[in-house]
Amino acid sequence: MTQNAAHAASVDLLDLARRIALAAAETALEERRRGISVAATKSTPTDVVTAVDRDTEERIRAMILDARPDDGIFGEEDDTHVGSSGLNWVVDPIDGTVNLLYDLPSWSVSVAVVDGPPDPGHWHALAGVVVNPVTGEVFEAHAGGGARLVDGSGERELRVNEGVALSRALVATGFGYAADRRAEQAKVLVDVLPRIRDIRRIGSAALDLGAVAAGRLDAFYELGLNPWDHAAGGLIVREAGGRVGGLAGAPESDRMLVAAPPSLFDELTDLLEGAGA
Repeated sequence: MTQNAAHAASVDLLDLARRIALAAAETALEERRRGISVAATKSTPTDVVTAVDRDTEERIRAMILDARPDDGIFGEEDDTHVGSSGLNWVVDPIDGTVNLLYDLPSWSVSVAVVDGPPDPGHWHALAGVVVNPVTGEVFEAHAGGGARLVDGSGERELRVNEGVALSRALVATGFGYAADRRAEQAKVLVDVLPRIRDIRRIGSAALDLGAVAAGRLDAFYELGLNPWDHAAGGLIVREAGGRVGGLAGAPESDRMLVAAPPSLFDELTDLLEGAGA
């Protein structure tokens, strides 16, 4: 495939991902307004699933397969659908389920398309969309095409904050559901917090990554993320000029994900490594 053909293909995939994410966000918001409750738990009693999570993923899967039946689908709530095209859709139907449950306005629908397996170390992200159904904000990017934020006031290109000193950096993070993991993350935070401007905990990794791309946050890190948590958001940060990876030169994984401007990335990862992350 020529470079022009690859660019056109990624634009088409972004258009489809946007349509799917917006349709899913609209129906998820309607369900939230009618009222929701916990349908089940996963890894721990605090790791909840609602009917909105399940219904939204079913809708997303149906829309993907209707448009592109040969693609694979890798999502949070259902089994992997193995495709034959080499492309995989990496889907988080609701990122920030606890926020959804408590009616906090920071939850999102995240849809990405990657070339290769649903493994961040081996895929090439082609398109990604993160929608906040409550605010109507849409963060999006396609490979080589930059990143944008679309909302009621229009569209703007996104760029990460460059030239921010670590001591002046506003950094977001998240916490796992298991008690032992939370204890580990809290120990790291004790060392990190005195070295930065402040910490934020929004509750949706996809929105955290969108905020880094938009310059609303300077950086983000978290241990224990799944591929669907950051497939779209990671691409959006990269296309906004940021760096996304793990520690000690490793790619992002469930071991660690760090997103920051290039000027801040190494210093933040060094701090995290020194804190035992």
